[in-house]
Amino acid sequence: MAVPPAGKLYHGFYWGGVGTDEHDPTEHDVTPGDVARYEQAVGKQTAWIYFSDNWFESRKFPVAMCSWIRDLKKIPYVRLMLRSNVDQGHPEKTFSIQKIIAGDFDVDLRAWARDAKSLASPILIEWGTEPNGNWFSWNGKWNGGTKEGPARYIAAYRHIADLMRAEGADNLQWVWHVNWLDEPEKKWNRFENYFPGENYCDWVALSAYGPTTPTMRDGTESFVFKMREAYARLTGIAPGKPIIIAEFGCDFHNRHVDATSWAKAALENLLSNRWPAIIGFCWWNEGWQNDDRKKHDTDMIILHDADLTRVFRDEIATHADKVQETPVISQR
Repeated sequence: MAVPPAGKLYHGFYWGGVGTDEHDPTEHDVTPGDVARYEQAVGKQTAWIYFSDNWFESRKFPVAMCSWIRDLKKIPYVRLMLRSNVDQGHPEKTFSIQKIIAGDFDVDLRAWARDAKSLASPILIEWGTEPNGNWFSWNGKWNGGTKEGPARYIAAYRHIADLMRAEGADNLQWVWHVNWLDEPEKKWNRFENYFPGENYCDWVALSAYGPTTPTMRDGTESFVFKMREAYARLTGIAPGKPIIIAEFGCDFHNRHVDATSWAKAALENLLSNRWPAIIGFCWWNEGWQNDDRKKHDTDMIILHDADLTRVFRDEIATHADKVQETPVISQR
């Protein structure tokens, strides 16, 4: 997948649905119908479909999902999630970084790569999402701490990429994806310390959320503030690499930030090419329960809020010449 024409941005789509007592979002609950409803609501087509491939569900390449996405003439963007569950803030036992480096999953990873190659069309792939966030088990906190954690992450990342490249899966386009804020904000945990090297990522990606629950006070800074913090660092560690905002969003019931205004300002700045290296963006459409009180439930699904839907539709229409709807395919 090539970068869009100069001055244009891709518009990606993520749909996680709504979590309930009976169902936790597993980050791949998306259908062609969801894509169609979203595109009709915002008035533009999307270039990629973003979803998680959870190995606690299956270690096989998600051929059915990738096939229907390809048939819609879009690019599958796979979050390769070697984890035991969707819970956060704990060490990983089954798919630990040490086991990845030791080769415990080489057979499965090679088979995954061969099936990806057989799709014979471009796939965006990331492993080790947001490594500078201690909510994920591949963060350095859980893997040797200050001295060894980031280095072990890099070793695991390279191991996976090398295996898949050795299988000839040249249609895989590697994305290295960090959070805008290092958590914890310690020197050893700066996202630069997790960079796998320019030969191991084609694009770099950023998460930049506003508050993600109705009561959250953290994250109330503007999108521009978050970019001011992260953009120069990203272009510094990976000069010349295209950047995508792989995830952004804001709970529209938050008491401290108006999600509509937050999103409008973010889109205005993105679509005005304020940050020239950025070539695409994708809102995290998902809702989930935070406790047993419904009023505390998170909802960031654009289609659930008329004002937020209107903001996306109006901003995209105003900057229609800046949105590249169809993916540009490069010869790799």
